[in-house]
Amino acid sequence: MRRRNIIAGIALAATATLALAGCATGGEDAGSGDDNEYGLVEPGKLTVCSDVPYPPFEIEDSSAPSGYSGFDIELLGAVAEKLDLEIAVQDVGFDALQSGTTLAAGTCDVGASAMTISDERKANIDFSDPYVDSMQSLLVRADSGIESIDDLDGKNVGVQQGTTGESYATENAPGAVLVQYPSDGELWPAMQAGQIEAILQDQPVNYVHEQDDSAYKIVETYETNESYGFAFAKGEKDALREAVDSALQEVRDDGTYQEIFDKYLAVK
Repeated sequence: MRRRNIIAGIALAATATLALAGCATGGEDAGSGDDNEYGLVEPGKLTVCSDVPYPPFEIEDSSAPSGYSGFDIELLGAVAEKLDLEIAVQDVGFDALQSGTTLAAGTCDVGASAMTISDERKANIDFSDPYVDSMQSLLVRADSGIESIDDLDGKNVGVQQGTTGESYATENAPGAVLVQYPSDGELWPAMQAGQIEAILQDQPVNYVHEQDDSAYKIVETYETNESYGFAFAKGEKDALREAVDSALQEVRDDGTYQEIFDKYLAVK
């Protein structure tokens, strides 16, 4: 089979990092412990917190059983199936999710929101093994005259609050006027309305906007060695985290991961 071209900058996270966790078990009986072995919010269900919309990772979808679809949601749904669990999704703010506040409050079992694994976040969150790699990018109007991050002095640049995109813009575009938004659901309409002149955020998300509207284009991408992980309350969900890692490896091994990847992250 001819290899498909994949979105620039996205690579599968190294399979070697997904070593099976010794005490985790997948398969039919993984989620059916008599005493709710994973300490789930609701026995029999994997409750997922995610900041929606953030296509192609999180998408509102009334046709999906959970009401949501996208790469993260479908991948975690496949993982939940391996653990004999149903999936339920709650839409929450990203800043509270990435800080660990939402997870510590017991609102959900796992966070799935294209969240980059970082040392800062590890202080408050436990992460699964990496499940995908990505990079940052700069999206502008095609007729803006902006060709690189060096052209952003004095320009209103949209970023999502609490993200690595915001951090990258702060460090590398000191002359830009950064405008924070809670999610891409506000960033993208602000761009279309002319309230901001650029968006600096994850490349796959900007890629969706570029493909949906030819008036916009990605002018630069930035290697940041980012990998996404599923997030868990610090020190409270070890059994679940290990089971998710094990099931994630199973999903890779049986080809389900590649199918989901091609559906959401491959160039069409």
